[in-house]
Amino acid sequence: MKRPLPMLTDSNRFFWTSGADGKLRFVRCTACQNYIHPPVPVCNNCLSMEQEVVAVSGRATLAAVTVNHQMWIPSMEPPYVVGIVEIEEQGSVRLTTNIVRCDESDLSIGMSLEVEFEEYEDVFLPVFRPLATAIDSPSGER
Repeated sequence: MKRPLPMLTDSNRFFWTSGADGKLRFVRCTACQNYIHPPVPVCNNCLSMEQEVVAVSGRATLAAVTVNHQMWIPSMEPPYVVGIVEIEEQGSVRLTTNIVRCDESDLSIGMSLEVEFEEYEDVFLPVFRPLATAIDSPSGER
């Protein structure tokens, strides 16, 4: 069994396929520069309908984390880490995602992360890994 994939629609296709070039993209209101996720037709900040799709830095902050030891999805061998991350450009934009390439004991709320993508068919799932400096800081601070 493979990992469940999102349904691609006209309004979200850019998000789920943007990892093909290694860039994380979101909708941004052109009137007030508010990032909008998930995509909706009207800005929740200024009610404008003028929007654009823009690439962001791919950096984020870990806002919440849990480690799953139960096999919920046959293709995802436990343990695996699920985190909520806030993108650097606008903390109110959050993604629920997997945290990868680290030991779960090295994770802490507030640590810096960066995106990478896992490719499944035509979908590129954004997952996040700690920035090297977030774990390897000489002072041990995060």
